[in-house]
Amino acid sequence: MEIKKVTEEFASECFMTGIDCSQIVLGYAAPKTGLDNDTALKVSSTFGGGMWCGRTCGAVSGALMAIGMKYGHSERNMPEQKNAMMAKKAEFEQKFTEKHGSVVCKDILGGLDLSKPEDMNEVMEKGLFFTTCTKVVCSACKILDGML
Repeated sequence: MEIKKVTEEFASECFMTGIDCSQIVLGYAAPKTGLDNDTALKVSSTFGGGMWCGRTCGAVSGALMAIGMKYGHSERNMPEQKNAMMAKKAEFEQKFTEKHGSVVCKDILGGLDLSKPEDMNEVMEKGLFFTTCTKVVCSACKILDGML
């Protein structure tokens, strides 16, 4: 599944078919980072829903993976490259936090922790994947557009 454009409708369709926030964001960024789409979707597949325990938002995790692919280092003694990558990471997190108040899934979802069945039920009842999460995914992709 190649991802060329991310809209709230597209994100909703992905969620309904088992593709998660982290996968949408990294899948969208994959062509800009030299990563093939299949690998992007697989490597990011465990990061949705804040790793399914409300930690760092999956859209943020997917974006940070993309930033690592584009600006990261893979050898020892590359402080300039590492510093450049860390600056991009900080820039993304600042922009994302300005828009959503936090980079933490649980905070973005109003304190609901996806690892707790009662909280997951509330997320589902309120339709937060299809309202809040779709917006978060779109904004993560938009922020990345200006960075990759």
